[in-house]
Amino acid sequence: MAEPTTSDTRFNVSSAPPFQISKDVLIIRAELYQAYMKQIPIPSDRGSVIPFTSWMGLGRSIKQLYGQPLHYLTNVLLKQWDQLRIGSEDEYKPLDNIIHPCKAEATIWLMEEVHRQTSSHALIAELWMVDPMYHGFIDSIFPTLKHTS
Repeated sequence: MAEPTTSDTRFNVSSAPPFQISKDVLIIRAELYQAYMKQIPIPSDRGSVIPFTSWMGLGRSIKQLYGQPLHYLTNVLLKQWDQLRIGSEDEYKPLDNIIHPCKAEATIWLMEEVHRQTSSHALIAELWMVDPMYHGFIDSIFPTLKHTS
């Protein structure tokens, strides 16, 4: 018997897992997620210089220092930025020796503000549909929000 291939109807590596959330449910989840993230204010008091060796490492430190989650899209972007370094001449050089920590942190907060304030929940839901592991990029930090009356 021949080995199954990805084009074989009996074996398809791109097939969905047995438990798949419907698109409608993901759209609702993404809408709730985006509405929640939009309410979290970007910290205005930033005085610490955070040493870091990677973008994802800086992101983890920011989350811990400020007690805030970073947006799904920001977390994905930080991973992509780290991947862009692979194979570069400075791949193993600590990133804070290449980019000043204050500039790097300000860059992350700028991207975070863009993602929190302007991202489409429909696009987020589409991204989640194609990434069954999207939960890995959603932080489990839930700050107390101040509501105005």
